[in-house]
Amino acid sequence: MAKKLDADVIVVGGGPTGLMLAGELRLGGASVIVAEALERPSGESRALGFTTRALESFDQRGLVERFPGLETSPMGHFGGIPFDYTVLEDANFGARGTPQSQTEAVLEQWAVSLGADLRRGRTFLSLEQDEDGVSITVATAGGGQEELRGRYLVGADGARSAVRKAAGIDFPGTSGSQVMHLADVVGCGVRPRPHGERLPGGLVQVFQLPGDVERIILSEYDTSLLGAGENVEFADVAAAWKRVTGEDISGGTAQWVSSFTDATRQAADYRRGRVLLAGDAAHIHLPVGGQGMSAGIQDAVNLGWKLAATVGGWAPGGLLDTYHSERHPVGARLLSNTRAQGQAIFGGDESQALRELFAELLTLDDVKRQLAGAVSHIDIRYDIDAEGHPLAGRRLPPRTLDTASGPVRTPELLRSAQGVLLDLADNSALRATAAGWKARVTTVTGAPASAETFGGATALLVRPDGYIAWAGSDPDALSRALQRWFGSAGPA
Repeated sequence: MAKKLDADVIVVGGGPTGLMLAGELRLGGASVIVAEALERPSGESRALGFTTRALESFDQRGLVERFPGLETSPMGHFGGIPFDYTVLEDANFGARGTPQSQTEAVLEQWAVSLGADLRRGRTFLSLEQDEDGVSITVATAGGGQEELRGRYLVGADGARSAVRKAAGIDFPGTSGSQVMHLADVVGCGVRPRPHGERLPGGLVQVFQLPGDVERIILSEYDTSLLGAGENVEFADVAAAWKRVTGEDISGGTAQWVSSFTDATRQAADYRRGRVLLAGDAAHIHLPVGGQGMSAGIQDAVNLGWKLAATVGGWAPGGLLDTYHSERHPVGARLLSNTRAQGQAIFGGDESQALRELFAELLTLDDVKRQLAGAVSHIDIRYDIDAEGHPLAGRRLPPRTLDTASGPVRTPELLRSAQGVLLDLADNSALRATAAGWKARVTTVTGAPASAETFGGATALLVRPDGYIAWAGSDPDALSRALQRWFGSAGPA
């Protein structure tokens, strides 16, 4: 007899990645339980923004308006060398000044409103998977234990992921050699250093947060003086700040203190049977450029519709395996760029030559576009078999189409997390072909601002995650792409 299911999917971890995934699964029709260890939100600021592509992902789901006063920064950096990211079309340095606590609150409200079952005070203990599903045991806040069962389990439980360890998934990489300390402080009385200042003893940065709070960041070259760990206190950070700058910030009041290293690791497999990993459970790196949380958000958007299709019974063969094959290379590239930046930013005199090389290269527009694309995550191209079209595997950029019902922005077409066929040249044969998938793919006929808006393409098939699965004009080729990504024709 099959064991009783509590939900289609159990997600362990209620941070930004887990909550985004929960919302995506609900949009796809899958039931989901989110098991979160904390009994209440921590309220900690942590990450202070997200990349261009993460912002676009929020836009696709109608979440941007839930972040009032959201602003993006044109100026960013690579390896501490500043440059203008808008040299690349659509790119910027992302949304800045939004604390992670606000992002989590927005995503929690959204996911719960869609029907996600968020259960706080549940600490993961163990798992057991079989051919039909995964059973887990969690400790409850009251001291007891609870068993939960789903068809699939996703570990979104952070860098020390207990799910990853229980599933036996290797986490190869390098241990940390550099240490970075962060603190949000009221009344520390130091001058702003938004772009950082390099001093003989280390690197410091200060920038303003809402409510007269200042985020201070410190990296001491001599890492033996203050090690990284969860027990680092503000008094320790204040002492290190004085050693490096000569300034006394001990009179300030710390709202949050943390410490990170440049440890760089990536899960060998993002999927092991019915267990999958996302976010920091799958990859860790130096937090530079606001890429960490943003990568987790994008893991969730890539995985959510595929996992929902799988439990919904209409997924074509191998669809769920594309989560690893697409996101693992993206994660590897992310780890590479953060390691390179870390060596330039936090190295002492021995890294000066590297910094000078970066500064020289960043006088070239082609280099700026390359690096802006990498850090903003808008240059991701998945290896999608779409008969060689240059747009295949790339994101659908935010553009406005003139439709019969009026102008519409392309992100708005993805609010329901379904596939979209963009008929840009009023091709009735393509529309007739797509009609067999109308329960999973919405067809929209509209004209872009110019024939070159989408590189001259006359039709685009867009996946629920906003990536182009096919471009062209041949109905037979479209039919093959629809079967590849949306299964057999017929009702959902």
